[in-house]
Amino acid sequence: MVRLANRADPHPFYCTTYPEEWTSLYLGQNYFEIDPVIDLSRTGFLPVDWSNLDRRSPRTRSFFRQAESFAIGRRGLTVPIRGPSGERSLFSVTSDLSTPEWRKLRTLSNHDLQIVSHYLHEKALSVGGLRTSGGYRKLSRREQECLQLLARGLVSKRIAARLQISENAVRLYLKLAKRKLDARTMYQAIARASFLEIIQS
Repeated sequence: MVRLANRADPHPFYCTTYPEEWTSLYLGQNYFEIDPVIDLSRTGFLPVDWSNLDRRSPRTRSFFRQAESFAIGRRGLTVPIRGPSGERSLFSVTSDLSTPEWRKLRTLSNHDLQIVSHYLHEKALSVGGLRTSGGYRKLSRREQECLQLLARGLVSKRIAARLQISENAVRLYLKLAKRKLDARTMYQAIARASFLEIIQS
């Protein structure tokens, strides 16, 4: 389900694969006020693993039981995203995997989920008419190369070896790319560069 931006609406844009009944109930009951994932994401910058949430209060337990009754996975990960202009979004994935399987999947896919979440944030802003693709300064060839290799999962030391430049130079190129793309994090820079087709995702 996708609902496009409407600035007068308190929930201007959302895109979800959750059942429509759950989404309607969530919005209708204003579950934003009691959802512990939302609460932690308001102030935090790190992904929120639902298995680490405090579920001791009856209200929270009831909320999650109700979510499970709509086939929302018991385990989940939510990535909070904050844009340079104050825009915010959340990207969540859920699963019913066993705890060991979930931990393994989360560990293996954390990097990719961060990039995908920022890419979808950019796409949502574009589709919602809240951001255009222009206005960013052009990246140099080296900035593009460093960002591309970082997107593929290489660390600064390996990027330096691959490009035969110093590790300090790599860090500088990445910092400049992030600044030119008006990004707060490297994940956001990678997603924005991918969205703008500056690098291949």
